[in-house]
Amino acid sequence: MSQHTTVRGIRPLAVVLAALMCAPLASADDMTSFATGGYARGLRTMSEMHKIDTDGDGTVSKAEWLAYQEKVFAALDKKKTGMVDEQEFLAPSNDMASFATGGYARGLQTKAMMHKIDTDGDGTVSHDEFIAYQTKVFDMMDTNKSGSVGPQEFLGK
Repeated sequence: MSQHTTVRGIRPLAVVLAALMCAPLASADDMTSFATGGYARGLRTMSEMHKIDTDGDGTVSKAEWLAYQEKVFAALDKKKTGMVDEQEFLAPSNDMASFATGGYARGLQTKAMMHKIDTDGDGTVSHDEFIAYQTKVFDMMDTNKSGSVGPQEFLGK
């Protein structure tokens, strides 16, 4: 076998291996492209998972996730209008401090995250925009599509 044949045989193999190694990244409806790093780091902790897992079964169901996100939106919506403007979104919330980790709140309450959630670009986050965004986050974490997220999925491992 000549050196040329070996190189020719390896090149397609290298391309296939590189594609396979990138496949998990390409399924990248992933948190990195969808959220900011601060939000993902604040969210994907065992402490935050335990706060969301209200029945204590070691997993977060979609119902638990959405109930939690309803509480988060209510804490952000200080004026109780169903719309959160930038001032409300960025202001620290004593309500949120009572049920969320500081890392999660700090990661969420940034201009960059507000702009990601504000899909119509009107400078406010509606309840529907917030819940739609958080539903997508849950769906991304639920990699096995079971309707609940265990520790490995929640932590992104």
